[in-house]
Amino acid sequence: MFAQDTLAVAKPLRHRFKPETLKATMMAVSFPGLGQIYNRKFWKIPVVYVGFGALVYSAGFNSKNYTLYLKAYQDFTDNIKSTNSYLKVISPKVPQSSYDKVVYPNPGNSELVSSYNYYKDAMLRMVDYYKRYRDLSYIGIAGWYLISILDANVDASLFNYDISPNLDIAVAPMQLSLPGGFVGAGLNVSVKVTF
Repeated sequence: MFAQDTLAVAKPLRHRFKPETLKATMMAVSFPGLGQIYNRKFWKIPVVYVGFGALVYSAGFNSKNYTLYLKAYQDFTDNIKSTNSYLKVISPKVPQSSYDKVVYPNPGNSELVSSYNYYKDAMLRMVDYYKRYRDLSYIGIAGWYLISILDANVDASLFNYDISPNLDIAVAPMQLSLPGGFVGAGLNVSVKVTF
């Protein structure tokens, strides 16, 4: 009988994925959501794009209404009869004679002057309102972009962070030594973290 020489065949080591922080950050900077794909956190991709979608919709909605009210304000305050885009924003239930100084001029009517000022101020307030929230929407888009980059960076940094039950925090009393070899009068608390 011949003894066969046998060698145990070792199983190939399985490569453990460890994302690089810089690569994840640069991918997130180049295209939103790409850093989350690189980190293999696929569930975060819809969150990123829903956030962008909501903010882009908000910016478009506020921008459209800002343009509408600005044009209405400009047409309402000029003295040209053919410009009447303000009729789109003023309630159709109100008769034109109560606010339109161009179509129905009557400088001696105090009710006409007060309703004219009321509608003029209301349109100006709406112009300011929609301009403010349009600008905040654009700031929100930039902020959401930075948050998605930060998420990819932090997720790559903490991808292989050990959260095993071997981690322990112990609170123990401790006395501090003072210069000259004296021991401090009093008891201090220290925190020890053991790995």
